[in-house]
Amino acid sequence: MKRLIFLCVLFGLAISLFGQNPTPTCYRVYLSDKNNSPYSINNPLEYLSQRAIDKRTRFNIPVTEQDFPINPQYKQQILALDPQMRSLAVSKWMNTFTVYCPDSAIVPQILNLPFVDSVMAVAAYHLKDSLVAEPMPENPTPMVYNTPTFSKDTLNYGRGFAQIALNNGHLLHAEGFHGEGMLIAVMDGGFGWIEDIPFFQEIVNSGRFLGKYSLLPNLDSLSAGGGVAEHDHGTAVTSVMAANIPGELIGTAPASSYVFIISEVAGTEQPIEEDFWANGAEIADSIGADVLNASIIFHSFPDFPQVSIGYEQMDGVWSIASRAATILGQKGVVVCVSAGNTGDYTENHIGHPADAFDILCVGATSDSVILIFSSHGPTYDGRVKPDVVAEGNDVYCYRAAPPDYHYASYILTLAGGTSLANPIIAGLSACLWQALPCYTSSQIMQIIRESGHLYNNPNPEYGYGIPDFYRAYTSHVGIKDYKPQNLSIYPNPVTDRLNILNPEANIQAVSVYNAAGQLVLQTAVPNSPILEINMAGLPNGFYIGMATLDNHQIATFKFMKQ
Repeated sequence: MKRLIFLCVLFGLAISLFGQNPTPTCYRVYLSDKNNSPYSINNPLEYLSQRAIDKRTRFNIPVTEQDFPINPQYKQQILALDPQMRSLAVSKWMNTFTVYCPDSAIVPQILNLPFVDSVMAVAAYHLKDSLVAEPMPENPTPMVYNTPTFSKDTLNYGRGFAQIALNNGHLLHAEGFHGEGMLIAVMDGGFGWIEDIPFFQEIVNSGRFLGKYSLLPNLDSLSAGGGVAEHDHGTAVTSVMAANIPGELIGTAPASSYVFIISEVAGTEQPIEEDFWANGAEIADSIGADVLNASIIFHSFPDFPQVSIGYEQMDGVWSIASRAATILGQKGVVVCVSAGNTGDYTENHIGHPADAFDILCVGATSDSVILIFSSHGPTYDGRVKPDVVAEGNDVYCYRAAPPDYHYASYILTLAGGTSLANPIIAGLSACLWQALPCYTSSQIMQIIRESGHLYNNPNPEYGYGIPDFYRAYTSHVGIKDYKPQNLSIYPNPVTDRLNILNPEANIQAVSVYNAAGQLVLQTAVPNSPILEINMAGLPNGFYIGMATLDNHQIATFKFMKQ
């Protein structure tokens, strides 16, 4: 049976039933299927970038119908019902289409379409007459160009040393892992002037600035508070990861590439922002991001009280954003989400999508002591949250200084909150995955949890505690781990041909990754205890290999090419 949520609102009863609740103008349309889709599993480049496809192949993540964009014919038929209607957000994973529909009489017509399952009111926006630019494409193909050169010596972190040293990120950097070759998507409420700030020019000039995209509608300034596009919260968050100013501030992933997604509307809080969040998560997947940093939390919707959420909704399932976060973590992305800053409120629990499965929910500490404002777990269904914690008080970052709030006024300053703790974990997660390229995103997140100082005794404030990224690395990449007893390689260093010998089980496939964690060679072989691989085409350098054996074991090895 089809459902029309907030039916009474649609027939003009909002004031009598909801007091001063605003009349909805935006609706989430749940589609029933993806029948007759023009997309195909056999041609994923229509909706996924090559980088995303390579990752799916690398980790054996299948491309399914869930990855298909919603049926474009369905979108067209819905929009054709009224010339005032506009597309606001889409979610291929949820199979939803969120629209601006100021004429409530059209909503029953949407519901009557044969491919519509239900309709939910999600916002009371007032849009300007002019249309916004088209949203970013779902399948851009970012390329990683030049990356900064770092030595294995200790970096000159400047004032930012303490915030990275709490998690032993400086020791992980000293092993040579600074995020080279990794792509971090940052989803936030704005990235004001980020292309122009002198502190970020290295990212721009090296080709590691891969785009800034806004999912926000063209709102009337009275309904959104204005100034959305130039909000600098995302810029400050990014600086904790991307900064590379020796002697002043070195971020947690200074050599990574970055893409920026604006999904949060400043000045109002309504359920539709979860639709933008889900849309942004799918963009991060489609471009092949390795890590998502999202310092955005939903605890309530004061500007649309028709939708009430409380602790009982923090189960990882109720929220469309939480479900999208779970799927993103399962499709090969390390998802880092702030826990929230409500720890000293009566309702001190985490928000959406921090309650999702298969993500890292990040709380905030100060000198290893949990901060009073850091939101608490567990989830309503009893799972440990937050997952881990990092420094969230007096975190050094770059922000615009008053009164001008202009790119030229950006200064190194202090800020706090779980929003600033989150990029510490996100950036170091990128470096750890660079160091451990054979592990899946879910495995990387679990390795991080296991490195927490409270892993064996988690609690609702710290979760699994303060993760030690150097221990996470050394416990999984010790020399002995790369020389399994049942696998031999020679010669090492190798010039052209590498021999791999395993007397106990046949070799079925071999994958080789470079120091940046990129797949550079993959071969399937007939079952054989010995294999010779031509390495002549590979550049000189350090490589990690992974051999799949017929006893269902994975053997890893490392070698130098010269």
